[in-house]
Amino acid sequence: MFKTLAIAGLSLSCLLVSGAASANWQLLNDKSQLSFVSIKKNSIAEASHFTQLAGQLSDQGQFSVNVDLTSAETFIPIRNERLSKILFESDTFANAVLTADLSDKLSLIKQPGQYVLKGISAELDFHGHKKPLAVDVLVSSAANGDLSVASFTPIIINSDDFKITEGVMQLQKLAGLPSIANAVPVTFALTFKKQ
Repeated sequence: MFKTLAIAGLSLSCLLVSGAASANWQLLNDKSQLSFVSIKKNSIAEASHFTQLAGQLSDQGQFSVNVDLTSAETFIPIRNERLSKILFESDTFANAVLTADLSDKLSLIKQPGQYVLKGISAELDFHGHKKPLAVDVLVSSAANGDLSVASFTPIIINSDDFKITEGVMQLQKLAGLPSIANAVPVTFALTFKKQ
């Protein structure tokens, strides 16, 4: 089945965690989720998610989320394996990474409260291709400085943009399906712990 990110975008995308010691917030994998919906036979929708995410928001406002593409969970083991090997080609492209510069939003984010940030300029690096995205998020900042970042609107990921349409067709043939949609909506809910 065609299950690709985002990864919000968030594609969500979702971070190569380098220099973790300098990061002010670190993503908590067990309190975060990046989900995607695939559509087969023109009308059957199936929700899946990735189980392994990493991420950070630095003191300078550099935001990134790294999605381990081998961790897709569709609740069908053979489908998980096919997604990883055939669609994502995870032996070559192990991760999808979403990055954004939130430096101009950082002062707002640091204040306790809830904020809708629209049209954030982000970039998704997936399957060897990079694409700019405009992402809408809802940020909740707790009194202790921890952050919740969730997609305010779904991110639509199109297979043609990342050159994986051939993989979608292979999955369709293996599964004996008349169709698998070439575009999927991605949503995310991420929790970041202040360091």
